[in-house]
Amino acid sequence: MAGNEPADEPAEARVSGIAADEARAPASGLDLSIVVPVYNEEENLPLLWPEIRQVLDPTGWSYEVIFVDDGSRDRSAEIVRAFHEADPRARLVRLKANAGETAATDAGFKSVRGRWVVVMDADLQNDPHDIPDMLSHLDKWDAVTGWRVKRGDGDSWIRRASSRIANRVRNALTAETVQDSGCTFRAFRRECLRDLVLYKGFHRFVPTLLKMRGYRVLEVPVNHRARRFGQSKYGIGNRAWSAFKDLLAVRWMKDRLLRYEIEENLGGGDPRPGGPGREDQGGEGRPRR
Repeated sequence: MAGNEPADEPAEARVSGIAADEARAPASGLDLSIVVPVYNEEENLPLLWPEIRQVLDPTGWSYEVIFVDDGSRDRSAEIVRAFHEADPRARLVRLKANAGETAATDAGFKSVRGRWVVVMDADLQNDPHDIPDMLSHLDKWDAVTGWRVKRGDGDSWIRRASSRIANRVRNALTAETVQDSGCTFRAFRRECLRDLVLYKGFHRFVPTLLKMRGYRVLEVPVNHRARRFGQSKYGIGNRAWSAFKDLLAVRWMKDRLLRYEIEENLGGGDPRPGGPGREDQGGEGRPRR
């Protein structure tokens, strides 16, 4: 595992402490929201949805799965509608046109209702069986990001080599120690996403963006499976240059981040985020709850 030091205070409730009789809690009191960006995954969705249910139903957690259709040209949206008719825990958010993975992820984040949020791919390469372990760390950490330790079966040697190079360049430019920046299988406390602003391509840098705002991020090993159907939406040619430009933007943001502490605020409210007279605001430093 890799990450910053764990958060001092526990989450509002430990994952292991969710009672089974809360499984059908009202929508406003859901335990978990899973966001799944979807683009032309009609063959994978009928396998992913029952696998998620198989993993989560025995836990007793109340949950929803938000499939965000990013302008698919196949039957993906139709398939999710059928899921919803049979089980309202499956939700569909459909974008008007293809806008990219970051946009689909952002739309999903803005739709979640659970106290914990997981984002995962629809291509079956992320393993839902990793979700309970990832959530178990949210009693001490604000966010958990996956680390695909064993990628031999899931990716070609070219993709593995390019990923290692990209990680080294990314860490050198951002002063990070992320082992697998390309893994978008992640779990969060919902408050981490409250003020998160994403730009095109920035789904790759969510852990860094959270760290910039003072949140504690842990990296944990996750299973990585071979793609069974369809084709990868990314390759070296369509990702390397745009990702490098995005990396320079993140580097600029880190360098220009405002860093200050208020020593005295005579006649005003408590200057601390969340203090009396002030709403919970962002800024560097871990937000108070």
